[in-house]
Amino acid sequence: MSQLLLFNKPYGVLSQFTDEAGHPGLAHYLDQPGFYPAGRLDRDSEGLLVLTNDGALQHRISHPKKKMAKTYWVQVEGIADDDTINQLCRGITLKDGPTRPAEVSIIEQPADLWEREPPIRKRKNKPTSWLKMTIKEGKNRQVRRMTAAVELPTLRLIRVSIGPWSLQTLQPGQWVELSANSI
Repeated sequence: MSQLLLFNKPYGVLSQFTDEAGHPGLAHYLDQPGFYPAGRLDRDSEGLLVLTNDGALQHRISHPKKKMAKTYWVQVEGIADDDTINQLCRGITLKDGPTRPAEVSIIEQPADLWEREPPIRKRKNKPTSWLKMTIKEGKNRQVRRMTAAVELPTLRLIRVSIGPWSLQTLQPGQWVELSANSI
């Protein structure tokens, strides 16, 4: 029977079960044999990671051709303006080709956001902005490269949803199992 785990991956944790180069893997948080990540979230990113025990479902969730929407909260260095948002919405040309158009809006810092360990470095003379970005593809480090291309380097990246699944109230390191009929 297909099962899903929704996991709030903390900063610095790898999207694999084994540790590597001094960085902890998922085994430090999950003891669920037979579950595998459906997609990846890099070590420097936080938030929703979906795991499943069903290979076909794993493929449907993670394969770029399926175009499953992924939404992120992105803290960037600098002030985002309408021109920047329009550029991101149209898509950005990266070294490996153009990105698909994205849904992007400026947001306030999320009210229920947890503190990150280690905290983001703060510069007195460098303001920050928060964006909500939804993409339907998954190029390597795509959101970070898109914001860098419009001169707004990413400071913090938190995935809040994948398709119909979201973090809801999960805190870093917490997970919840979904039954087959909720998939």
